[in-house]
Amino acid sequence: MSCHTQPSIEDLVLGLILGLPRVHLHNKFLAYETGAEFMQPFWKAARGELEPFIFVVEGSIPNEKINGDGYWTSMGNDPATGEPVTVNQWIDMLAPKVWAVVAVGTCAAYGGIHAMAGNPTGCMGLADYLGWGFRSRAGIPLVKVPGCPILPDNFMETLT
Repeated sequence: MSCHTQPSIEDLVLGLILGLPRVHLHNKFLAYETGAEFMQPFWKAARGELEPFIFVVEGSIPNEKINGDGYWTSMGNDPATGEPVTVNQWIDMLAPKVWAVVAVGTCAAYGGIHAMAGNPTGCMGLADYLGWGFRSRAGIPLVKVPGCPILPDNFMETLT
């Protein structure tokens, strides 16, 4: 995402593209915020307080139903319990509220190498997790932008 040129991340976030609504980017690698402060927009979105929004997912989705006593992946902790929030929980909370969902890269779009038989995580693509008939609140089907690695300009052109 940081290597694209048409449009550039700076132009997108600074609102320099005519006709495009203002973009507020919440990305764990590009954020100034950390910890609980970084997680606030995600919790607001989960509560329905941040609309409209586009949910972009990169990477294959692990099957948390087969994880045993632990979890495969997480992002942040639940403020009420202090327990890690799995990626599956985030998808379950955010997908029903989104204007659009974008699966970025072959792993998110179709499962990629991680979805091969024998992987103990049971990884899958986002369409397998959400269901191939998934539609956002706006009626938009899951947008898949495959590639390994994803071509940054293809992703940004699709997003804009």
